Amino acid sequence: MKIFRNIGLIILGLIGIYVIYYGINFMLGDTPRLQRQSSSQYGQTMQVTENRNLLVEFIQDKLTSKHGINTNLKDTDQLGAAASGHEVLSESAGLLMRYYALTGQKDKFDGQWQQAKQVFDTPFGFSYRYSPKKNKQYPMNAIVDDLRIIRALDEASVAFGIKKYREEAETYGKRLYQYNVVNGQMRDFYDPTYKMTNSFLTLCYIDAASLELVPLSRKKKAALEANMLQIVQDGYLSDSFPFYQTRYDFDKKGYQSESINTVESLLTILNLAEVKLEQPASIRYIKDQVKAGTLYGQYDREGKPLNDVRSTAIYAISAMIGSVIKDHELYADSIHKMNEFQIHNPQSPLNGGFGDVNAAQAYSFDNLMALLAYTY
Repeated sequence: MKIFRNIGLIILGLIGIYVIYYGINFMLGDTPRLQRQSSSQYGQTMQVTENRNLLVEFIQDKLTSKHGINTNLKDTDQLGAAASGHEVLSESAGLLMRYYALTGQKDKFDGQWQQAKQVFDTPFGFSYRYSPKKNKQYPMNAIVDDLRIIRALDEASVAFGIKKYREEAETYGKRLYQYNVVNGQMRDFYDPTYKMTNSFLTLCYIDAASLELVPLSRKKKAALEANMLQIVQDGYLSDSFPFYQTRYDFDKKGYQSESINTVESLLTILNLAEVKLEQPASIRYIKDQVKAGTLYGQYDREGKPLNDVRSTAIYAISAMIGSVIKDHELYADSIHKMNEFQIHNPQSPLNGGFGDVNAAQAYSFDNLMALLAYTY
């Protein structure tokens, strides 16, 4: 009996320590880290190797320049308000870095990272855009693109067992917090010309899994994550149309959405799925629409389609969601729909890629998201 009493006292003591530890953490504002959900890497087991190899060849041979991945196969005068033609984006650099890290290609990762630093790095963040024709590095960054590069560095640290990558991720994470976080709130961009951020946050930029990599005290990180997750979760539209608002304006203290862009809402759902906070209604809706082939590019806030456009990126992101939540059916259905857009014509300059043959256009985002989807 004495033995049992001693065991009981030990158990009670351990429980007491546990309660005291978490009670102190709670009072200090410290919370356990977000549970980060990794992808299931269905792309490694499905028969997509040939598709992926064709796509890699297209990207390397047709979309790549000495500055990075061209925004479009077809060049422009590069004078528009948005990136076009053979301008390059830090978005593309981060996506390609993630691909090389996830597929264990260290030399190519290093080459892409060195190029990204040379083309995009500034004292205030990674320039979101570079124009070769104007030899212009646009001064503003985009927090989502900086977070993606930080995440790619962390993934490379894990993949290659090299501490330096994580140290670099922490350095750039500190910079991101300094310039893109205001009063514990993420902002879309920082403009060094005017030394200011914008007043709003695009919801699909709230990448909580990547935000977890920013080196902060537990208290600051818990407050930042809780604040941002509250904003994104409160932007949920409804169970009948389970997508998300476009942006939150901090000055007006409200959401703004002219229309609902499917790519943005899918990225928001992917971000939430990576920290196990996706809405079940969102997953059901995506699965039904993917299976029917009716996941269109834009809706009004009640869920009425505003066009019948279906895009590569839409199915690529829904495939990634399937992989992250370990839903093989959603992944496979999405990949099959996405593959319908891949061009298989050795006589075409777009062979292996995703684009418009008649217009001779192929966008970096579509092709790089497809590449990641094949890898997830």
